[in-house]
Amino acid sequence: MSGIVFFNTNKLEELRTFYINRVGCSMWMDQGDCIILKHGNFLFGFCKREKADLCGLITFFYDKHEKVDRMYELFKDSTKSAPKKNPKYPIYHFFAADPEGRGIEFQYFTEPIDWKFE
Repeated sequence: MSGIVFFNTNKLEELRTFYINRVGCSMWMDQGDCIILKHGNFLFGFCKREKADLCGLITFFYDKHEKVDRMYELFKDSTKSAPKKNPKYPIYHFFAADPEGRGIEFQYFTEPIDWKFE
């Protein structure tokens, strides 16, 4: 089984460019007024609608903390703080926002996890 998370947007083309060119996602499916993007095994989409969904948080996780640092270098102009450890969860992460103001997070799990999903 698999799944896709969808968000309504007013900025479909801007988000397409942002997630492909800045975040490193690939286009999985283009349905005209809806696009579905892929980042590893994560599928998420945006549909052009009158009202944007800005709630929630889109989290991208990586297998090395250095990859989170690399993403921080790309986004440091739009973040509130540098990557840091969060022992409660336990992760290493930082937050940013997409062009529509939707929260995005880049993280690395600091304890072993089974991340090779099928």
